[in-house]
Amino acid sequence: MKSLRAAIVLSLLLPLAGCGFQLRNALVLPPDMGPVAVTARDPYSPLADTLARSLERAGATPAAADAAQTSTKLEILSEKWADLPIAVDALGRAQEYSLRYAVVFQLRKPDAATADDGTAEDRMLVPQQAVELSRDYIAPPSDSIGRNSERELLVNEMRKDMNAAILRRIDAALRAPKAATAP
Repeated sequence: MKSLRAAIVLSLLLPLAGCGFQLRNALVLPPDMGPVAVTARDPYSPLADTLARSLERAGATPAAADAAQTSTKLEILSEKWADLPIAVDALGRAQEYSLRYAVVFQLRKPDAATADDGTAEDRMLVPQQAVELSRDYIAPPSDSIGRNSERELLVNEMRKDMNAAILRRIDAALRAPKAATAP
């Protein structure tokens, strides 16, 4: 009986071993990256704060205020929210919305070399790119209180998702040169 159970468990686990599933590696920044400053047009941006904390957990040292010119910069160039109605009722009132969140960012590092005119050049680690997320939610016109609380929950979740998406793109860009030089 015990051998039958072991055979059944083994036959169920064997396909899982060959499926190729692997946990995603955590973001690890290269040691030569130096201090990292996260900047945004909005000085109180919750996304910038979250990204700074996430980069710190990944091994980055926060840039001091006086070293902002010599540190690697993650720049949030644009951060936009939009609510688009996607369904209306018989009276023409919006019933369902699509919440959209778009962020444009870049990661650049000051280069030690200087240009012919004496100005320092920056090396783009992650070129300017946009990430857009969207979520749909139902908001009956008669339930204005519930609509706001559902939207706030979606905003918080989308900020977390945006943070993860930006970190994945940084990770992929920083790993790419290593993969290209490997035999």
